[in-house]
Amino acid sequence: MRFAVVGAGTIGQLRAQTIRANPATELAGVLDVAQANAAKAAAGTGARVCQSLEQLLELPGLEAVIVSSPLQFHEQAVVAALRAGKHVLCEKPLGNTVDSCRRMLDAARASGKRLATGFNHRYYPSIKFLKRAIDEGKIGTLDHVRVFGGHDGLHNFRADWQYKAPESGGGAMMDVGIHMTDLARYILGDVTEVYGVSTNHIWKVPGSEDNAVAVFRSPSGVPATYEATWTEWKGYRFYVEAYGDRGMVKGYYAPMSNLLVTQDKPGGARRQIRKLYPEIMVREKLQSWTSTARLSFQEELADFLRMINGETVPLADGFAGFRAVEIANAVYQSSAESRAIALSPKP
Repeated sequence: MRFAVVGAGTIGQLRAQTIRANPATELAGVLDVAQANAAKAAAGTGARVCQSLEQLLELPGLEAVIVSSPLQFHEQAVVAALRAGKHVLCEKPLGNTVDSCRRMLDAARASGKRLATGFNHRYYPSIKFLKRAIDEGKIGTLDHVRVFGGHDGLHNFRADWQYKAPESGGGAMMDVGIHMTDLARYILGDVTEVYGVSTNHIWKVPGSEDNAVAVFRSPSGVPATYEATWTEWKGYRFYVEAYGDRGMVKGYYAPMSNLLVTQDKPGGARRQIRKLYPEIMVREKLQSWTSTARLSFQEELADFLRMINGETVPLADGFAGFRAVEIANAVYQSSAESRAIALSPKP
């Protein structure tokens, strides 16, 4: 399958590498306003360095596009590619507004092509361990979930658009928190009601919260507590904890680790399994965090091909991208109005 990449920054380079590494895919073209970045991503492949989106979408035999451009340009590229009859895998967040995400969903439905969202944390080993433990019933009936994601502030960003509204769509919830929102939905099945508070007392970036705390509720009433922060002074980390009547499981990063606690009945004798990933720790020490991201992108790309073929896969679809942005905006609304916000029905 012939792919093109729109946006050849740090993530776009990794995306291009995964296309080159997969024997079922071929890199046909790359587009970036920085021609040197596009040329680097295309080097040694025969892929064309394109001068415009129109030129890229006219590449012979092109079937799919990965969009990894700055967030404020996602909609333009995604909608154009779908209308041109291409499948699209778009980096998270899907868009910087709910309306923008909705227009992308509409374009996907009208085109009949697949739209997926790049929530690659679903493919992190600690999250796969957690999801498998839940699905296999190791913790019994799911009772509640906790999710947390944070880092220590603005110095972590490579460009202003990544944290300044309106381009960013918001603050911590649209940054590290967008992954946590998706992981909460991934475990709960969906989120239909949100109550939360967002604050902006530390970095004071207009329209971009540095902290958000919320409670999500699934259609069946299972709650998830949620926190996204830019004031995690201990440094970058995220975790997901799921609790059932027969135990709990935790997925953590960084470093990658798991904890599984099981019991035969509530209050019974408990057994613990701790799982560490020393090979990942060593690899990241030598090759940086991008090595883990690249491996998750490889799995994501393989599942995107399966999704195109109609298979059921862990890959986040376009609605997952829409819902994550809708949830963030529901927290903003809830914080302003001091009430729970019901989300739109799933189509």
